[in-house]
Amino acid sequence: MTPDEISRLLQPYVEAGSPAVAGEPDWPRIYAQLAVYLELILKWNARINLTAIRTPEEIVRRHFGESLFAGLRLGACSTLLDFGSGAGFPGVPIQLLRPGVQVTLAESRTRKATFLREVLRTLDLSTEVWPNRVQAMHADRQFDAVAMRAVDDMEAAVGEAANRASDRVVIIGTARLVAYPALATDFNFEEPVALPESPGGVLLIARRR
Repeated sequence: MTPDEISRLLQPYVEAGSPAVAGEPDWPRIYAQLAVYLELILKWNARINLTAIRTPEEIVRRHFGESLFAGLRLGACSTLLDFGSGAGFPGVPIQLLRPGVQVTLAESRTRKATFLREVLRTLDLSTEVWPNRVQAMHADRQFDAVAMRAVDDMEAAVGEAANRASDRVVIIGTARLVAYPALATDFNFEEPVALPESPGGVLLIARRR
């Protein structure tokens, strides 16, 4: 898939995003890097089942588009943890969009962590890969924002995210998952924002009080 084709598929997500990024993103560079990233996903997905979504168009829409949508609405941020990164979502697209943010991709499954390192090497990104569970990080390690999408045992993950987020937790999920008790005490929830072209998907941002 060409960068121009990716650009067309991503327009609904880019147009709906908040203009919260300082300066205009270098979209031609981003689309070109996403084209390379897509080829890596398609190549590796046949071997290690990175994602259940198989078609290039849906990978671009669901994975790239929703990740970029979150990145555009992230606001000021210096450090971000992608909790349970899998094939790199939402962390890698956010890193491409926001090169000034230090992104850490936490992925405990060895083969997926290996894939992430190959992505970073190919795209020449300085992003960190944490090849272990987030709980294994030093207890004092904090990030401005913790982002997550399609994480196993979401309730437990949200509780750990709350411990790691100094400012906000960003969740790409569904409308039925807008209340998280682990965040209720110390965070204020913003109004969920519907994801473009998704019947039930929402972006939820909780900010520390």
